[in-house]
Amino acid sequence: MGTVTRIAAGATALLTASPALAQDLVPGTLDTGDTAWILTSAALVLLMTMPGLALFYGGLVRAKNFLSVLVQVGAIAAMASVLWIVAGYTLAFGDVTNGWLGAGNAWMLIGTEGLLRGELAISERTFALFQLTFAAITPALMAGAWVDRARFGWVVGFCALWGLIVYAPVAHWVWGNGWLATTMGTLDFAGGIVVHTTAGVSALVVALLLGKRQGFPKTLMLPHSPALTMAGAAMLWVGWFGFNGGSALAASDDAASAIINTHLAASVAALVWLLIERISVGKPTSVGFATGAIAGLATVTPAAGLISPGAAIIFGTLAALVCYPMIQLVKQKLQIDDSLDVFAVHGVGGITGSLLLGVFLSADLGGSGYAEGIGMINQVAAQAVGVGVVALWSAIASAVIAVLVSLAFPMRVSEDDEREGLDITSHGERAWELD
Repeated sequence: MGTVTRIAAGATALLTASPALAQDLVPGTLDTGDTAWILTSAALVLLMTMPGLALFYGGLVRAKNFLSVLVQVGAIAAMASVLWIVAGYTLAFGDVTNGWLGAGNAWMLIGTEGLLRGELAISERTFALFQLTFAAITPALMAGAWVDRARFGWVVGFCALWGLIVYAPVAHWVWGNGWLATTMGTLDFAGGIVVHTTAGVSALVVALLLGKRQGFPKTLMLPHSPALTMAGAAMLWVGWFGFNGGSALAASDDAASAIINTHLAASVAALVWLLIERISVGKPTSVGFATGAIAGLATVTPAAGLISPGAAIIFGTLAALVCYPMIQLVKQKLQIDDSLDVFAVHGVGGITGSLLLGVFLSADLGGSGYAEGIGMINQVAAQAVGVGVVALWSAIASAVIAVLVSLAFPMRVSEDDEREGLDITSHGERAWELD
């Protein structure tokens, strides 16, 4: 218990001392520059979801399912946004009670008007809005695991409960001064654990429960529009500057560092991915470039504002070297139909980056440094505990939620509907009318 106590005390000191999470300001002072940056960052994160993620995923599916992906991503984000204001925010960031769930002091954001967010120079509602965009994109990430075959009603019902039962509690544990942060000392700058580990692991569980698409893995299911995938990836890349840079919660040098590291990791991962493709399949592809960039972005996210640019290059390199073979393992060896590689890219990338943070936080490696009394081994252990606990909770809770929702809405469409395509059978429209 002595080690755990030292980790917790050190983590608390780091959170208090870090400009990424606290500012030395006159109490009660609102900084309009910081506020403007966080509001802009919120808009950038929403850009990541709609249209960025929708186009990225949409281009990867067959033409007959393109529109269904856009509708699913949009509906998930809309539902998550409403539930975040109603209940999610207070569950994640309400007053700390036992460290497991926030208190119910901010239902519907009641009582938050005119308040500053702790010691930050932004208002409570500015903070709530920024966090809303994270709550919206995280369940939408999972849509890539079930494209082509999931029933729309089940998708919306599952994601609604998932946001309240999986995402909000984990956000409290790590970002809301919950038990993982204060007792174990787990760190997560912008979502490697809270966003990517939860979504990636949950997506893998759902893919297993849903079963394979018709024809998988023998039938080749090529992306119908790599151009749209590239466009979506570009929007995700730019929007990620708000995702990671905004997580500094101030218009500060930490925000600039986070954006530099984000861009570097994405650039390196995309280039290394192209090199791997050139060696393994003979041609570098646009889909490979886009996938590599996203892997780099997911991997650097938990550490973006806490490491050096040199470390970000290493993060990007390892993102490609780890995530590329993981796709082959999941789909070819294990034959799990995680259709758009949510677990292999987002889940594994986020987990990898979260563990690497424990090493590259070291001041000797250019990082922001460990808290007093905390060393590399202790921090890596704290990161591993955080990843393990969140992965386990995400897997168990997602399985239970998926089964419960299926009692009201079947998980899969019929074989005939799947064969014809979800655009016309689920939504009565076609994305492309070419006649």
